[in-house]
Parts: sequence; C-alpha cells; structure tokens
Amino acid sequence: MSDLMRPITYEDLLHRMFSEFKQGSIFGIKKENFYSDKKRHNAKIFEDSCTSVLGPAAGPHTQLCQNIVASYLVGARFMELKTVQIMDTLEISKPCIDARDEAYNNEWSTEYTLTKARDEYYKAWFALHILEALMNGGSFNGKPTFLFNMSVGYNLEGIKNPRMQEFIDNMIDAKDDALFHSYQKITDEFLASTTLLNGTEWESALLPIRSSFSKKISSRIATSATISTMHGCPPAEIEQIARYMLSEKKISTFVKLNPTLLGYDRVRAILDKLGYSYITLKRETFEHDLQYNDAIVMIERLIDCARHVKSGSILNHERIRFGVKLTNTLASVNNFGVLPDKEVYMSGRALYPLATTLASMLSKQFNGELPLSYSAGANVFTIKGLFEAGFRPITLATDMLRPGGYNKLGQMTDIINECDDSYWTRPDGKIDTEKVISLASEALDNKFIEKAFRGTKPIKVDESLPQSDCFTAPCNDACPVHQDIAKYIEEVAKGDYKGALNTLYKYNALPGITCEICDHKCQYNCTRIDYEGRSVQIRDMKKIAVEKGMREYASSIKGASLTGPRVAVVGAGPAGIASASFLSEKGFRAEVFEREAEAGGTVRYVIPEFRISRDAIQSDVKRAEALGAKFNYNVSGEDVTINAIKGKGFEYIFYCIGAEKENKLYGSGDPSRTLDALSFLRSFRRAPGRVHIGKNVVIVGAGNSAMDAARAAKKVKGVENVTVVYRRTVAEMPADIAEYKEALEEGIKFEFLAAPKEHFVNGTLECMRMRLGEKDASGRRSPVGTDETFTIPCDYIIAAIGEKVDDGALKALGLPFDEKGKAIYDKDTHKTPVDGVYILGDAALGAASVIKAVSTARRAVN
Repeated sequence: MSDLMRPITYEDLLHRMFSEFKQGSIFGIKKENFYSDKKRHNAKIFEDSCTSVLGPAAGPHTQLCQNIVASYLVGARFMELKTVQIMDTLEISKPCIDARDEAYNNEWSTEYTLTKARDEYYKAWFALHILEALMNGGSFNGKPTFLFNMSVGYNLEGIKNPRMQEFIDNMIDAKDDALFHSYQKITDEFLASTTLLNGTEWESALLPIRSSFSKKISSRIATSATISTMHGCPPAEIEQIARYMLSEKKISTFVKLNPTLLGYDRVRAILDKLGYSYITLKRETFEHDLQYNDAIVMIERLIDCARHVKSGSILNHERIRFGVKLTNTLASVNNFGVLPDKEVYMSGRALYPLATTLASMLSKQFNGELPLSYSAGANVFTIKGLFEAGFRPITLATDMLRPGGYNKLGQMTDIINECDDSYWTRPDGKIDTEKVISLASEALDNKFIEKAFRGTKPIKVDESLPQSDCFTAPCNDACPVHQDIAKYIEEVAKGDYKGALNTLYKYNALPGITCEICDHKCQYNCTRIDYEGRSVQIRDMKKIAVEKGMREYASSIKGASLTGPRVAVVGAGPAGIASASFLSEKGFRAEVFEREAEAGGTVRYVIPEFRISRDAIQSDVKRAEALGAKFNYNVSGEDVTINAIKGKGFEYIFYCIGAEKENKLYGSGDPSRTLDALSFLRSFRRAPGRVHIGKNVVIVGAGNSAMDAARAAKKVKGVENVTVVYRRTVAEMPADIAEYKEALEEGIKFEFLAAPKEHFVNGTLECMRMRLGEKDASGRRSPVGTDETFTIPCDYIIAAIGEKVDDGALKALGLPFDEKGKAIYDKDTHKTPVDGVYILGDAALGAASVIKAVSTARRAVN
C-alpha cells in the first residue's frame, strides 16, 4: 500500500458511488446504515451555521472527498475540513497517526497542495448535494442540511499570502472559480446520462434532478472558519488571525484553544488520577503556550470585534459569530516507539476531562454566552451530555479511527436525535454552565474515561497480516494458544455445548481451569469494547460450555491406542496436565510424576478455593486420564532426575515445574511477622481456620497473587483491615483489573504510590510516599521516593512481590544452564540441548498465567 494519497476524478467519484450503491453500499457504508434526515432534528438549519450539530473534525476524515461522503452517509452534517496552510508541499513524517486508545499524531496540515485540497472539497460539496437530493426522493430546495467549515493556519503572514487568499475567497464564494463551474457541468452531464441507478430505490429520485440540478447548488461553500495555530503560537498572533477573518473576510470564526490553558500541574493531576500517568508531558510546553488570563482578555476583544462587523458581510444572511473550539491536541513526549517525531500530539477520550474542565471555566467566565465548539473525546458515552450542555458543533476524529469507524458517528447521531426538543431549541450559542460544570466533575470519576476501562494494551494484531484475507480477530491473537474464540462462542449460542468443548480442547487442554481463573487477555482485546464499551464475556461463555457440555463430552471420550514413545511429564501443574492431554491425543504414552498428593500444582495448593474449586481442576485431570495418561503422586525429587527417568525407559522428558520461589521483601522490620504470599496462601488453602495474622494486615505488591492474598486475608478469622501497598499507581499494577475490582468490592483498601520503610514496630508500618519519575525498562514510569511518610496499623505483612523458578532445583535434575545461570532451551519448541528433554510452563517462562503454560505444552507437543 502506498503512503501517498492519490485523488480520484470527480467523474470517477460519482461512478464509484453509484456503482457501489447498486451493490448495497457506498465506500463501505451499507445502505441500512445510511442516515436519513427524516429521522429528526439533525436536518435543522439554525440561524447561525456555526451551531450545526455533529461531524468529523479536521483530520483524516475530511482530507479526501470520499471520506467526507462516507461521513455524510452516516449522519455527519458539519464538515470541519482538513487544515490548510501556505506551506503546502512539506514532507510529512510517516507514520503520522498511532490510534492505540487515546491517539497520537505528528503535527501536519493537509497532505495536498492548496489547489488539490480545494479540489477535494469542491468534489465533496457537489457529491453531497446529489446524495441529499436522492435520499429525499429527488426533492431539494437549495438549502443543504450540511455545512462546510474551513480550517486554516498557522500564522497571519501565511494566511495573507495570495495563494491562501485565493483558497479562502473561493471557499467563501466560488462563483468566479472556473473549477467550480466545470463541476457544475460534469454534475448535470453525469446525472443526465447515468443508468447506474436503474433498478434501485433511487431510480425514481434521479428523474427530478436529471436536468440543471447544479444550478441549485450554492457557490458559497464554507460558512465558517476554524483557526488552527501551532503549539506555542504567541497570543498576539492568534488574535490577529481571528480578527482578520472576522473583520476582513467577514466570516464566523472559532479559535482552537489548547488544553495547556489549565496549567501543567492541573493537567498532570487529572491524567494521573484517571490512570494516564504514562503520558509524558513537559512543563516548558505549558509555559510557552497561551496562558489562561491572556486568553480571557483575547476572547473578550474578539467577541467585541465580531459584534461590530458590519452587516454587509459576503454572507449577510448570517450573524457573524466568534467562539472557541475545545480543545486542540495535547503536546506530549513520544516514548511509544511508533511515530518518528520526538513530540507527538494526543487526542481522544483522555482529552475529555481536560476539555470539559476548561469549558467549565470559560462558561463561568462568560456566563454561558461564549459559543463553544467541541472536539475532545466525543464518543457514544459522552455525546449526549455534550449535546445537552449546548456545545455546537461537536466533532470527532479519534473514535472514528478505531474499530467501528464511520458507523460510530451514526451511533452518536442516533443518540442525540433521541434528546428532548428543549435541547434542540435552546438559544443560539447558549451554554448550560451548570451542566458543563457537572460534566467536568463527573469526568474525573467516569469509568468510560478511566484508563482501566480499556487497559494499556492496544487492541491490535502484533504479527504481520497475510496479503490476502488480511484480517484476524485481536482476541484470538491475544490468546496465547490462539483459541478459535468466535467459533466456540457461536456454538454456545446455538446450544451445542459438546461442540464448543471440542473446539476448546483443540487448542486448550484445560478449559475447566481456565474458565475459572484465566487472565482472559482475549476480553481485553475484544473489538466490541469500541462499540458497546465492554467486551464479549468470553470466559463466561467458556464456563457455560464446560458446565453444560462436560458430561456429554466425557461420556464420548475414547482413549486413543497409545503405541507411541513413552514420555515422562514431571510436574502435574497446568503445564503438566496440558502436556499429558496433548501427548495422549497424539498417541504418546504419557506418564505424569507429581510430588504432591493431587494434580493441579499452584492452582490446586495456592490459589484460594473461593477462586477455583477442586472439581474444576479435576475435570481437566480426568480428561487427561480418560485419554490414557497415567498420574503418579507423592514422587520424590531423586526419582525425576534426567538419569533416573531415562533409566526407566522413557524416550522423552517434559519438565513442567512451577515458579514457587518468592522474591524477598527488604526493609520490612520484624521478620517473624512477615510472610510470603505463596506460603500464606498454601496455609489458607489447606486449613484457613488455623491461620492467625492479627487484626490489621498489609499486602505489599499488586499482582494477582497480591489480590489473592488480600482477599484470603480478609476472610481469616480476626482480621478487620487489609491494606494493599503498591509503589506505583493503579494504571501500572500488574493484577487483572477484574481481580482488583473484586478486592475493592470485598473491602480491601489500597495505598498507591507508597512503599514500606524499615520500621515495623508496635503494630504500625511506616510507609514512604512515592512519585512517578521517568519510564524504566518495563515501559512503566519508575517510582521515586519522597520525604513524605505515613503509618498504617499492621500486625502482619504479606509480601507478594513476585515469584521465580527455583533454579537450584532445576540444576539438581540435570538440566543445562548457561554462564548467566539461565536454563538453556529453544524458545519455539522448548527443547533443551539434552536429547529428548524439554522445559515447559513456569520453568521456561518464569511465573506466568495458566493459559501461557498451556501454550508451552501445545508448542512442545506439536
């Protein structure tokens, strides 16, 4: 695919639209998703064109004529055209957009020259008039329901350049432009000759517009302008540009304001509170931008300027208006490694709390009389509140870059069309100040704005896509075993539970366990998050398949004729059980050796029973046994060395040993009252009534083991308070968000940006307040200690700061290690240099999830 945009001719545009319509869509927008102005109010033309409602913001969705057409089809009626400037032949840094959750872009205006940009906007202008007439049965009264807004930048000198003047004047009125008149002629000739609509619902609508339709199309294209200035543009320059457009060009003008008006400390605090602490900002960026007090004075002068523009405007049917647009993007440091520039500009839902906060300040300052345009995190969750608050127009770009694309705009149009009539008939440009203040306050606790709503991982496929059929489901890709998720969900929906289990077992030998405790990365990578705001409950579908299909499935299992080589599987944890199943399916004679009295490993002996039952584990063990695997329990370490096992005639050995060695907590004080999480959880699982840890318990760490330990501690007799202490913020915590939320619901307290000091005496633990510094090798901002301290009542500390493999135990088995003390094995096959010997599960990966353990077994066996 080329990185260069190549325009299509106007004739080709019309031909593609009509020929595709005959096949049921236009530019990928299906007929059934076309927005009809008959639906309700979005067709209203207000006295002032700047109060039109909804559409794409200046950006990728208004740079090409076909993008503007697609936007119109789904309900956009305000088109903020891509920004143009005098320097129109710049080399654009590419890639230029990284739409991960919030989006980041390089700074750029249109990739076309001024002449080519004007050409795109003319083509779109005529095409939309034709569509509007056809969608209304051939009726058109000369007043379109849509509006074009030109976006211009970046300094007054450039705007006054003759080529920019030509562009601006022709966008205001193209009556003297030969290009405009050529498109009038092409429009009428095409409509008179086309037969592409024959046999379609638009065939009869074509008849009334076959002759001289173009004469009804106004030459006045852009009825308003948005001023886009560079970050750091001097206040005087911004004011001069706006004043020039108002008084000289006599056109309603909106000026984009930057979120930096809130000041570095306030922006940083808002982003950190909502989980966006990984976004790196520079204080000097805020200091160089327009300051709030200067902005207020500037706005007051420009309002007065607009008030005194004479009525002899070239667009004298409108009242000239000045307003502001909230907000521009937020300049941030590029440390994601995708875009080429050092500084990038953030947009999307993370801007929403910043923009609404700034809007509340401006609305109070001007008593709701300052018109506010909006474009900062507008989406299906925020559009209703924004519309009811009086923002006009509301534009978006980031949300349309995500899955769902243009149809997201259609969803938003439907939402605002359901709003009460009073919101449609509010006074022109009037803002509901109390409503805006409420939006700003609610944004700070809005779950749809919090980073945790989506998580930090972008929903995308990391591997290269094939050249044909170039799509794959991100949920499948995120699953370590690449489960065919869509298939088993469909089978569950049809009630084919046995079929769903067959699909599950093809990839995952442990559905009984993983339907209870899988970290379900698939759900965090479900594209439906970008539609409904929540994923398909994939793990729950798996659980339904297991609960309703297991009996029927189990009765149908017929053990294969096991005539293959003998394989010893050491360890009956998740990797061991999965290996035994996969090996048996392929005819190997698998025999499992386990030191404990039952299979399950950490899942059986450490994870609390309130999270997973013994029966869930046994269902997967029984399947392995039914397939022909043999399990041996209470086996000593001497019996499972390489030499001992090969001496018994086994051709292959799979070492599936867990990560059961805790990292040590330093500086905790009294060691007699400090437990490691695994030891505590083992005791709790074995005999919870015998555990005694006082009234006040502190958990150090914030992984899944920490959540298990906290919830288990809360259930211990005599415990009243459990507090989790974590040195980073909630955004960086490694625990699954579902486990964190369950802990909160059970009354667990959390102290983020905190770390225990060395003092742990007299029932209290002294902690140090931390702050986040620069990012470390993990990609997370490093915690840095401060001088601030606080104390927590504490009888026992439970350290949950990670587990690791006991390398000493592996060496004792005879496994090979390199000079750095790392076990040697092939990362794809898990084969070691020792003939026939493999390392799987935690022994290979370190402490990992159950499904990752299954993935190692699948790779080794296949």
